Amino acid sequence: MKDYKLSEAEARFAELIWGREPVPSPELVDICREEMGWKKSTTYTMLKKLCDKGIFQNENAVVSARMGREEFYGGQSRKYVEEVFSGSLPRFLTAFCGNRKLSPREVEEMERFIDQYREDK
Repeated sequence: MKDYKLSEAEARFAELIWGREPVPSPELVDICREEMGWKKSTTYTMLKKLCDKGIFQNENAVVSARMGREEFYGGQSRKYVEEVFSGSLPRFLTAFCGNRKLSPREVEEMERFIDQYREDK
């Protein structure tokens, strides 16, 4: 997966688009002015950056996702586990859980996930 690290502003902007897409780009400019205090040029500069990263597209003045929120964050999570834990999900979970106990609900959810993975194979 490509490295799609986003700044805080880029992440806020991406969330704004994902929550409204498809959105006409002039409307997006208005939304960004109201919600983020951005000028038109700032909105289009940020949009171009995220389009160049392959996350969004702006075709015929309509902005839409080329990559959904779940796909984006899922890829980031997998990349992190690969880089930091040599791809070992058990090592990641051990570090993530630390010394805290999992709740019965969390254990149940993890068991369902594992069972589902087994069924898919």
